[in-house]
Amino acid sequence: MKTIYRIAKTELNTMFYSPVAWVVLVIFSIQSSWKFFDTLERFERAQKIGEGLNNITQTVFSGYSGLFTEMQNYLYLYVPLLTMGLMSREINSGSIKLLLSSPIKIKEIVLGKFLAIASYCILFMAILGILGVVAYFSIENVDVTFILSGLIGLYLLVCTYAAIGLFMSCLTSYQVVAAISTLVVLAGLNFIGTLWQSVDYVKDITYFLSIAGRANQMIEGLIVSKDVFYFILVSTLFIGLSVFKLQTGRDAQTTSKRVMKYASLVTVVLALGYITSIAPLTFYKDMTFTKNNTLTESSQDIVSKIEGPIKITTYANLLDINYFMVMPYSQNQDVSSFSQYSRFLPQLKMDYVYYYDTSNNTALYAQNPGLNDKQLAEKLIETQSLKLKKLYTPKEIAKIIDLKPEQNRVVRTVEYNGKKTFLRMFDDLYKVPFEKEISASLKRLISTPIKVVFTTGNMERSIEKNGDKNYKIGVNEITFRNSLVNQGFDVAAIDINAQNIPEQTDILVVADPKAKLSQGAIDRISKYIDKGKNVMLLAEPETNSALAAITEKLGVGFTKQGLVQESGDNSPDFLVTEFQKNIDSTVIKFTKSSYPIPVLGSSGITIAKNAGFKITPLLTTNAQPVWESPLGINVITEEIKRKPSAKSVPLVMALTRKIKGKDQKIIVSGDADLMSNSELNRSQSGTFQFVTDVFSWFSDYKFPIDTTRPKSIDNTITIGTNQLYSTKIIIIGLFPLLIMLSGAFILIRRNRR
Repeated sequence: MKTIYRIAKTELNTMFYSPVAWVVLVIFSIQSSWKFFDTLERFERAQKIGEGLNNITQTVFSGYSGLFTEMQNYLYLYVPLLTMGLMSREINSGSIKLLLSSPIKIKEIVLGKFLAIASYCILFMAILGILGVVAYFSIENVDVTFILSGLIGLYLLVCTYAAIGLFMSCLTSYQVVAAISTLVVLAGLNFIGTLWQSVDYVKDITYFLSIAGRANQMIEGLIVSKDVFYFILVSTLFIGLSVFKLQTGRDAQTTSKRVMKYASLVTVVLALGYITSIAPLTFYKDMTFTKNNTLTESSQDIVSKIEGPIKITTYANLLDINYFMVMPYSQNQDVSSFSQYSRFLPQLKMDYVYYYDTSNNTALYAQNPGLNDKQLAEKLIETQSLKLKKLYTPKEIAKIIDLKPEQNRVVRTVEYNGKKTFLRMFDDLYKVPFEKEISASLKRLISTPIKVVFTTGNMERSIEKNGDKNYKIGVNEITFRNSLVNQGFDVAAIDINAQNIPEQTDILVVADPKAKLSQGAIDRISKYIDKGKNVMLLAEPETNSALAAITEKLGVGFTKQGLVQESGDNSPDFLVTEFQKNIDSTVIKFTKSSYPIPVLGSSGITIAKNAGFKITPLLTTNAQPVWESPLGINVITEEIKRKPSAKSVPLVMALTRKIKGKDQKIIVSGDADLMSNSELNRSQSGTFQFVTDVFSWFSDYKFPIDTTRPKSIDNTITIGTNQLYSTKIIIIGLFPLLIMLSGAFILIRRNRR
């Protein structure tokens, strides 16, 4: 060990007697400091003009353009300048012969050289650490452990680069060639992860070898053991290769023996890499304050109840627009997208099934007129050189699973303990399911899903149609991630005039019947209510009389006409609403949205009698006067204003009572458009959050899954403009100058000696 230390010390002295080491430090210092202060100044200006900031630490240091992310992209340029002379200089000067003929072991020479460059790389981290200290005094409640995680990741990365550079320096006596060769190898290691990703077994090896993005998780605050082992193993591999290369100059070995040594080293490293990347042997440490890289408590509670094997099968239709996301060449990335779950469910297994069938990908058919589904599939396989073990035909896939209700889209099934549920892709910017959707699918497998039944037979709102007044988007649209069917609910529709309400129904929704309910329908709904089951009654001013027989039983009613209100920009039937003050949270909990909840055309709700329910108004008109009036008017006339007015009229009410040992929950709304497709598509509206909270209440908060995280606490820049400017001058101007003066002093002193 003493020999290794002496060699490292000698090598460090040599490095610092060269201007290259000092120039690299100066450039790195200026580049990193400039990026850091540029971001910090931007936040300080934004805060000054009143913009809200949050999670500043992570934004400054990571993310798309954070300090650590940016510097990670440039580190590979610095390392070859430092490593190119480690061994090339010895080979070129001939001193390598003295080293090899000395009693010093070759591994001590190599390890000493590596220790020297690894020690130098600490200076890079020290510079970034100084910026972390500046952040500590500039950002309120800065996330120190998050910054530490990023420094660890970058240091492991740069040390791995150094090991590669050391090996390349062993191969040539020309320093420039060593530097260029190092860049080539680093480029290859970044690129190799994209090679042969369609070939089983080989794709896992090339994916493991890829260095691209290996430090990303640590930069984002999550230390993963398999990434740490990757850096250690790759560094060990190239250090070992360096030792073997130098041994060829000392020991006489046959070619076959040399090949065996190299092959054995590579095999051992790959084997250890595979073992350390197995899910059950992977360990995690979330270094963030808010544990952003870890499943929320709600999701952890769900996965903790899963004990046996669990399987996710992806059914990929080659003709679907999203097919490319789960092709063999994308499987490793796809599997990694479930890493938050495999961390807690190491028994999770993922499988992929490929088929072709008619899809909704209209662009594909338009671009290839005259081709049938089989010909289109063959064309895709040929043009993209896809290698599939098996491609199922429509008849073959139909024998395995019926995907027609899923529109033959790319979809997953999640299987556990004999139960199966769908996990879908969505038609939005992100496509893939998030924690909320994945956890909802898992919870469906360990508990009974909430069943929502919508009545039909009286021209109610449809959950199957896309018209503005209908309910498909929020209820039954499989391509919309926030619809009930994608958030854990089971949805069905029955003809209330002819069919009994299923016994398993948890929530019955009667949405704006326009025809009078038959006596059979009234009896069925009344019997259902008497059982203590949950109900949602949605009416419109023109047709609310159809629900009179039910609302009378509940002790409430509707105003005879709709409500109108004076407005400068909107029609009179556009009501400005607000939550009822002091809603009892033990009755219902709401996530108050920053956006208003508009209501277009609504009846007011009145209390007719005491029917044994606790009545809680939820949504009311605001404190401005409202009048009853026929809807469809363009202006509120003086005649209407002479009528009695009211304020804070209830528009949505919650009725609750204890019955048969259970809490019965009923919602009555004077507006049926709250859940309509048009309202849920309205921008800057709190309607969707309101409806979501109502269904969450109905389900006793089982669904949707609550994946909200603690709010960040590093939301304020505590340093003023003048202080920030002064600090910037010191760090960007004086600090690099100090490095240059130190370098000049040492070099001049060295030359004089």
